[in-house]
Amino acid sequence: MNQTERLYKIKRLLQDQGVVTRQAFLDALEVSPATFKRDLGYMRDRLHAPVIWDAEAGGYRFDKTPGPGPRFEMPGLWFTEDEAYALLMMQHLLASLDQGGLLGPHIAPLMDRLDEVLGSRDASAAEVSHRVRLLSFASRRMPLEFFSQVSSALFKRRRLRIEYYARSTDTHTMREVSPQRLVHYRENWYLDTWCHLRNDLRSFSVDGIRAIEMLDAPAKDISLEALDAYLMTSYGIVRGGESKRARLRFSRERARWVAAEVWHPEQKGSFDADGRYLLELPYRDDRELVLDILRHGGEVEVLEPGELRDKVRGEHERAVRANAKSPVTLQASRGSVHA
Repeated sequence: MNQTERLYKIKRLLQDQGVVTRQAFLDALEVSPATFKRDLGYMRDRLHAPVIWDAEAGGYRFDKTPGPGPRFEMPGLWFTEDEAYALLMMQHLLASLDQGGLLGPHIAPLMDRLDEVLGSRDASAAEVSHRVRLLSFASRRMPLEFFSQVSSALFKRRRLRIEYYARSTDTHTMREVSPQRLVHYRENWYLDTWCHLRNDLRSFSVDGIRAIEMLDAPAKDISLEALDAYLMTSYGIVRGGESKRARLRFSRERARWVAAEVWHPEQKGSFDADGRYLLELPYRDDRELVLDILRHGGEVEVLEPGELRDKVRGEHERAVRANAKSPVTLQASRGSVHA
């Protein structure tokens, strides 16, 4: 039997018999004295088991009056070595997603518990943090109390009244919303809602909330099927407008990367005779799509629709005008004038 099975058997023997001799443990576990000693030390040090030696009784028993400290608990799941490594990786990922200490107060006890349960493995949590690096980019901070209230209203199915700041228009509005789903997207949190002001589905960046109040009114429920059907016709987190389809063609060189990427769950992709990659996907609002297209520079061509092609061309032309005179050019001009 593995160590976890032995630990459970030690606990069961102590609970069933009250006092268990050392030899009884060795016979039941079929292990060496050294292995039994390690198992017992693990239970005491990592699981906080109040196991003591009772000299008068001649065996081990649970202390009926354990001192202050963490409560004794056996691990709820049994893990193979590979599963333990995977759990450590997920623990590290969870910590990396904790933007500005947002989840820290809630997950700290869990993190400590995982450290204790998995600490005897070859790769501890500390070792994983040294060997695995997860980089966040452009994440925005938000107040913990706002995130907590959003989460609470979401699961209690209550409406929220929020003051929301829209960066796109630089305006503040008051909204009454029925929360439907929280989404973590591109390093930031968004709340999909039914907006009672617009009488339609809307998404709000949680970091854009400036004031929040949970209302007594029950949230309006939108079926997950209807929610998914609406979201699948959009691109990214920005939604609204008429549903359209974009057709993009990537160069042979860039196709080696884009063909392996998922831009949208309902995208369609294929290679043409020249090895270029054709990508077709739905969208409503084109702002995020334009940004993703622009990062590929001249390696992508917008085939359809014409309005998207014109917008991408316009952004390229605007970038050229903005960078027409680089600092190097300006410095050279000043130097020639001075000469």
